Amino acid sequence: MRFLSDSCLPLLMAALLLSHPAMAATVKKPVKPAAKAAIVDPQPDPANLVSQARDAQGRGETELALRLAQAAIVADPARPSSYDALADIYAAANVPDAARNYYNEALSIDPSDVSAQKAIAALNRGATDKRAANAQGTKTGNP
Repeated sequence: MRFLSDSCLPLLMAALLLSHPAMAATVKKPVKPAAKAAIVDPQPDPANLVSQARDAQGRGETELALRLAQAAIVADPARPSSYDALADIYAAANVPDAARNYYNEALSIDPSDVSAQKAIAALNRGATDKRAANAQGTKTGNP
């Protein structure tokens, strides 16, 4: 996940944000500067993006939530909570393999990330419970 150069981050974030209609409507068109001074766009706040992602998820807007969490990762790839947020969205969407990958990425940044540790344990319990239910169904003749 750390293979992007710093110069690619603003472009990738803009592409992620603009590719969703709800986000494209909120982005203001750039204004041409009167002088030839360089204009530097501030980086979006990763904590704000994570908060927006969690709000979107709460409203049932999973695609927007995913894009916002991904933008938070692009804004600050060294922030474990952004990976946790993206993993939480995947876990809620019943995509445990993707969730597990992002929790593991958070743990590679911060091995003491309690949120990721608990979430992986819950995913593992769920997988164990599912295997047990499948095995029980096979013993009783249920598919």
